[in-house]
Amino acid sequence: MGYDSGVTPAERETSLANLKLERDAIALYDRLAAIERDPHRAHAFRTIAANERRHADVWATRLREEGVEVPPADGPRARIRFILLIARLFGTKAVSDLVRALEGDEEAAYSDQDHPEVAAIIDDEREHAEIWRRLDAGDMEAVPAALEAITPAGGAGGALALPAEPAHARDEQWHVSGQTGTLRASIFGVSDGLVSNLSLVMGVVGAAQRNEIIVLAGVAGLLAGAFSMAAGEWISMQSQRELFERQIELEREELRVMPEQEELELAGLYRRKGIPDADARRLAHHLMEDPEMALDTKVREELGLDPDQLGSPWGAAIGSFVAFVVGAFVPLLPFLLASGTPAFVGSLGLSMLALMAVGAGVSLLTGRSAIWSGVRQVAIGGLAAAVTFGVGTVIGVSVGA
Repeated sequence: MGYDSGVTPAERETSLANLKLERDAIALYDRLAAIERDPHRAHAFRTIAANERRHADVWATRLREEGVEVPPADGPRARIRFILLIARLFGTKAVSDLVRALEGDEEAAYSDQDHPEVAAIIDDEREHAEIWRRLDAGDMEAVPAALEAITPAGGAGGALALPAEPAHARDEQWHVSGQTGTLRASIFGVSDGLVSNLSLVMGVVGAAQRNEIIVLAGVAGLLAGAFSMAAGEWISMQSQRELFERQIELEREELRVMPEQEELELAGLYRRKGIPDADARRLAHHLMEDPEMALDTKVREELGLDPDQLGSPWGAAIGSFVAFVVGAFVPLLPFLLASGTPAFVGSLGLSMLALMAVGAGVSLLTGRSAIWSGVRQVAIGGLAAAVTFGVGTVIGVSVGA
């Protein structure tokens, strides 16, 4: 088939990739809407899905104009399927971090493109993340206006009807959400346990062939590492929570001691969002009539904190403990069932498979190829195991173990 527009192969590939991105987003939001029981959230997801269909139509039309046959839609990629699996098991709120990170990745994919359609699509992707933020914050009154901004009746299709955060702030939220989610902590907890205990077990195997010594060392490494991870996470989260609570209390005290100054600061926040001065002052005055609402707004807008989601130290500790145990148990399991060469081969083989799976899990957060991430994880874990095995062998020979 000819290409009447003289478009380059690279441009065709870009359009095809964009179409795939949007079709994946359609599948994601259609299925999230079907999963969600809350009618308001389900409506939001259906509206975003309709917006993604318009994006897909843009690229399908562009391909046809370029003389390229539009391929039929295939199934969503693995990252989308994994998000939907988590949503089915734990609800759509559990995948908020992952979806918002996905929206950020889509914006990044478009950011280097200079097609005339791209700017409006980037604005829409930002609004999708803003809608998620408002849903997560329970700000249901603001959601309809945000949804209107991505519908044809909303005008340009990109400008949020209510004051929105600057683009760089939303970008930072996507980065933070991708870094602080429980899924991330679980994946890296399993990875830590797997690599550290594999290295320990291989080191002991190199030094001593007695199965009971290997098992004892593996169990000791599992427990020591799990308790260390749990304690570290608890201290980290508790310290962070205390810091955030202190910042919130300082804001509360400032609202009590100098309400006029705080009202001016609130008005300034709204002016920076593009609201006219008179409207900004009126909004600030209205907020100050309810000190708790004013505090909540100051904490969210000025400090960038969600007072309802400061993190649970015990949840982080328990999650880290369990994740580390799961990972650390993998290289130990074959030595509980066998001994000698079968156990050694089984431990190494099972650990390599687990490392590949962990690497694929990491790709869900990074957006990189699952195969590349898996191979990289296997290489890191294998190198660590080889080094400790070699060191253990040298030590074993030198002490006559």
